Amino acid sequence: MGFDLSFESRLSAREDVVWAAVRTLEGVNRELAPWVHMTAPREARGRALEEAPLGSPAFASFLLAFRLLPFDRHELTLISAERGHFLERSRSWLQRVWEHERSVEAIPGGCRVRDRLHVEPRLAPDALVRVVVQALFRWRHYRLEREFGEIP
Repeated sequence: MGFDLSFESRLSAREDVVWAAVRTLEGVNRELAPWVHMTAPREARGRALEEAPLGSPAFASFLLAFRLLPFDRHELTLISAERGHFLERSRSWLQRVWEHERSVEAIPGGCRVRDRLHVEPRLAPDALVRVVVQALFRWRHYRLEREFGEIP
């Protein structure tokens, strides 16, 4: 069956500044650190989401706990990617479906970052995976708020 989650942060930085920081794998890894690190082939490093092919796997990434212990292999597939928005519909060893949509939009005083997820675990119970994914995305938004500041 799977589950759905959503997260939102209101940041006191311009939309274009935040988008520039979150649109690369390096930006994703900054948000995930120190808990998770995503690897990438050399040709994918430093590239923006908008440069990836749409509708087919862009590359496979190993997910490493604490940059050391591999625990999943993720095939990144973007359905859409444009300035301020992407929709990823991927799969991995642990997730039958991993759908992640992120938007970064301008609002008075800064921008809003929204993440929407639909996850269908392969092996572990939904309730356990939900707790882990919630914690990880709360952490990601905490990191964004620390880096860019929150709108009061």
